[in-house]
Amino acid sequence: MYRFIFAAALAISTASFAHAGDTPSNPESMAYVVNLENGTTVQSPVTVIFGLAGMGVAPAGVEKEGTGHHHILLNRAAFGEGADDAEMIANGIPADENHIHFGGGQTQTTLDLPPGEHTIQLVLGDHFHVPHTPPVVSEVITFTVTE
Repeated sequence: MYRFIFAAALAISTASFAHAGDTPSNPESMAYVVNLENGTTVQSPVTVIFGLAGMGVAPAGVEKEGTGHHHILLNRAAFGEGADDAEMIANGIPADENHIHFGGGQTQTTLDLPPGEHTIQLVLGDHFHVPHTPPVVSEVITFTVTE
């Protein structure tokens, strides 16, 4: 019984440290937004179609070389310029109103956004939601939602 508990505790602690490592990306890969151009004006709800070249999409929790899943950074600094980016690289992308996860392997979404200016950027995360090395990110797209 105690061996089982020890083995389970060891497995859990090992898994929690495993996400801090680097998951390599294809250096030539790129993420992009298929259907929105920078500076465009749209109405809500806004459909966003995710593009990915040079890698594949796999759900969160699935560890498969050359794959990841999408996240949207919404209305926040570009990846690499945000105050929480070092934390994201070490521990994974948080889940909140500015960091939207698509851990099911989704390749598009519809966002209900209020009128005004908004920004989105795609970031590919590994099976633990950690950005790859080097990070696979799209350009920041700025768009305006009208009433």
